[in-house]
Amino acid sequence: MKRRIAYILLGALLSLNTLAQPMVIDRVIGVVGDFNILQSDIEQDYLQLKMQGRYVSPDLRCNIYNSFIERKLLMTQAKIDSVEVSPDMVEMQMESRLSYFIGQFGSEEEMEDYFSKSIFDIKDDLREAIEEQMITDDVRQTIIADVSTTPSDVKSFYRSMEPDSIPYINTEVELAQIVAYPKYSDEAVFMLKERLLELRKRVQEGEDFGTLAILYSEAPEAARRGEIGFMMRSQLDKAYANAAWSLKAGQVSKIVESSFGYHIIQMIERRGDMANTRHILMNPKADANAKQKAIHRLDSLKTFVEADSLSFEWAAKRYSEDPETSVNGGLLINSQTQASTFQLDQLPTKDYYLIRNMEVEDLSEPYESTDHNHKLCYKLLYLKTRTEPHRANLKQDYTLLQDLALMNKKMDVMKAWYEEKKKTTYIRRDQAYTHCVESGQQTSQR
Repeated sequence: MKRRIAYILLGALLSLNTLAQPMVIDRVIGVVGDFNILQSDIEQDYLQLKMQGRYVSPDLRCNIYNSFIERKLLMTQAKIDSVEVSPDMVEMQMESRLSYFIGQFGSEEEMEDYFSKSIFDIKDDLREAIEEQMITDDVRQTIIADVSTTPSDVKSFYRSMEPDSIPYINTEVELAQIVAYPKYSDEAVFMLKERLLELRKRVQEGEDFGTLAILYSEAPEAARRGEIGFMMRSQLDKAYANAAWSLKAGQVSKIVESSFGYHIIQMIERRGDMANTRHILMNPKADANAKQKAIHRLDSLKTFVEADSLSFEWAAKRYSEDPETSVNGGLLINSQTQASTFQLDQLPTKDYYLIRNMEVEDLSEPYESTDHNHKLCYKLLYLKTRTEPHRANLKQDYTLLQDLALMNKKMDVMKAWYEEKKKTTYIRRDQAYTHCVESGQQTSQR
């Protein structure tokens, strides 16, 4: 299993830069302005695509090579425009990706052994690649910033699509919810704080914070020894950030209450406006009576809604204890698409089994769940709409088709920009790649 994870990560890492040992003797195979393209660049992207199980077409290396030409054209423009990115943002991205990779390998040492590189060399490679990626993204966004679509554009795009290329839409639903949290007793909170104080004392007496986080923390980061990676203060819960920023490296906070629960926090390292911390998170345990009261509150609301005594939207605004959805009448937003619709396979397992047999405007029974902060809660779901499987059309799926039309228009704008930029930029291709020159493209050749 570890070997399989390693292969997957190798592909992910190679897509960023030269983390693994080169498979060939490296050499320059292209020049775009002041930027070189290396043989290893092409081979590593080629290897990544093969490892992902994609179809390897005969011209795959040409496609990769041409994408590097475009990337370096963007870097050339960035140099002209003096585009820079924040070192802190680069560092944050690098540390975040590195923490994920280390978590998958199990330790820094295992990752270093696998790639035969020190953690410092791996960081340097990641840092350079992430900086280039962020710079080219900025230039690209500047070029397409003013691109937009009209309803006429969307209609024309839709009519130009081949029937088989029109997206097939699976069953989609719109959902709303009312959330109730079980009330914790003062005794439950007191007992939890006593546990956290005991863990804090153990750390101060020499035990390893990370080991205790693995054993006792309820946070998703527990498997990573409680480490959350480098974050800016604005990215963290305010109470958590205030406590963390008051610590020096190695220090452990007093108990902190945040929107996620109760923590003790250890500062690992500060770098400018960013900090890397680890934490142990716990939440009080509600007793059976508190859970039953939460269910009863939702049961009562369900009765009133079904009797038409009040609307679900009004009940959610007035009584739901989840501030993120109550303001919208309980309407849920899909975090993947930022739309109000979900495909069934995008729903949590428990929600899926509740929704699949419900009719539009049905209410679920109250059920136990967790909120976006992983805290225990109870929910009442309302099925607002359901769309049956179909090919996308302008009436039901206008927003989706509008997004596709906009994406297509942006691609056309970028293609035109690349062609114009090639006319004014020195480009030299290695003889082995001259056959990759696209029709009408003028470049000097080696």
